[in-house]
Amino acid sequence: MKKLKQLLILFTLLVTLFMPVSQIKAADNEGAATNSSQTTDDSLQKVKDKGTLVVGLSADYPPYEFTAKVDGKTKYVGIDIDLAKQFAKDMGVKLVIKNMNFDSLLVALETHKVDAVISGMNPTTERQKSVDFSNIYYTGGKYIVINKKDKTKYTTKDSFSGQTVGAQNGTLEYSLIQKQMDGAKVKGLAKLNNLILALQSGKVAGVLMEEATAKAYVQNNSNLYAFNSKVKVNTNETGTAIAFPKGSASLVAAANKTIADVKKADLIDQQYVPNAAQYMQTASKQNTMLNYWTYFAKGLEYTLLITVVAVFFGFILGVLLALMRLSNGKILHSLAVAYIEFIRGTPLMVQVMFVYFGVGAIIQSLPALVAGIIAVSLNSAAYVAEVIRSGIESIAIGQTEAARSLGLSQKQTYQYVVIPQAIKNIWPALGNEFITLIKESSIVSVIGVGDLMYQTQLVQSATYKGVMPLFITMLIYFVVTFTLSKVLNYFEGKMKHA
Repeated sequence: MKKLKQLLILFTLLVTLFMPVSQIKAADNEGAATNSSQTTDDSLQKVKDKGTLVVGLSADYPPYEFTAKVDGKTKYVGIDIDLAKQFAKDMGVKLVIKNMNFDSLLVALETHKVDAVISGMNPTTERQKSVDFSNIYYTGGKYIVINKKDKTKYTTKDSFSGQTVGAQNGTLEYSLIQKQMDGAKVKGLAKLNNLILALQSGKVAGVLMEEATAKAYVQNNSNLYAFNSKVKVNTNETGTAIAFPKGSASLVAAANKTIADVKKADLIDQQYVPNAAQYMQTASKQNTMLNYWTYFAKGLEYTLLITVVAVFFGFILGVLLALMRLSNGKILHSLAVAYIEFIRGTPLMVQVMFVYFGVGAIIQSLPALVAGIIAVSLNSAAYVAEVIRSGIESIAIGQTEAARSLGLSQKQTYQYVVIPQAIKNIWPALGNEFITLIKESSIVSVIGVGDLMYQTQLVQSATYKGVMPLFITMLIYFVVTFTLSKVLNYFEGKMKHA
């Protein structure tokens, strides 16, 4: 009971420490909002001054935005990409693309990780409360994609009563299923290609999406069929628009000018859509997995980089936390306990997103890769600390007493007697943590880090295949972890005979 009380007091102190930061930030935001009404908006000038337009999107939404392999390199293509290029050109700046999950885009916008979101986004009334939208630049209906063998079974939106219908998380389609498809259950996933995979494996009966995207998938997959859902959509919400941070009047005006010019020249129908169709046809002809080996290689490179760096820093911090927890100092002990329990009590995905979007809102130049490494390192440290602590406590007290009686200091005792024996005892557990970290690092794909899982999703969207890229990724993970297990077992055997 006494320890619980101490932990509660410590947690209150930690919250108190962070409260002033949030209050100052809130006050700054409030002041900024007040001042913005009194001064001229400078959002456009800021983009011009830094020389880049950072656009957030989810590149799994053909023909709006998707990836294609051009000269062995990944290239973002589609209607939205061409529009983004024109928008950046009109402002005289360089276009920078940040690819992430659709349901993370508005968070990235509000935390200023991106300047704009151009991702087939509908300007719903709910979204307009949080962000500003440009004029609508493209309009299409809502179609339902089903397996072709079910085309006689599902003919209208009312046919799905008692069935599960899929939609991307955070989209208008998700709420439309809930509101207008009576009796149907909604299944939300972050990536559209995963929804198509769920459709083909029978997990959902249909997937609701934009007309152009539905036709794109059907055109490239003979096993799929699409029809007009005829769901009722507010006129202001039927099209797609560019999203900006709240109060970005000058950026919105610049975007509206670009959109007006694009519409006047009929570039979307005459140029952007044909370009997208050409890339889609090329992808369908070259959609063998062998053609995308560079994607998997690049993803593996990032995965190993994240793992090695995270293991290094996680081990150092873990040793420090273990010693703090074993110390007689109440403050150090309590801090270590609070950190370890908090990290182990929260999901790694939440930690990754907090570091990138939360801390990244203060340090806006924080790259996604660095944020991912920091989050994975901090998470690993908590588990490593417990492994090391258990190893140290497993050493008989007589070992320590004998070392001290021979004149060794406490530091020397730990350095030459306790730690070497503890490492031998905990080596298998440390090895397991290393292997687990390789697999768990796939979480960083949610913030757009190009690890193995991220590259797998790119291959899925580029080839319109769901199962095969996942199977190859599974094999790669298995080969890496199996090889590492053998190496760790080798060194474990060496320790036993030392």
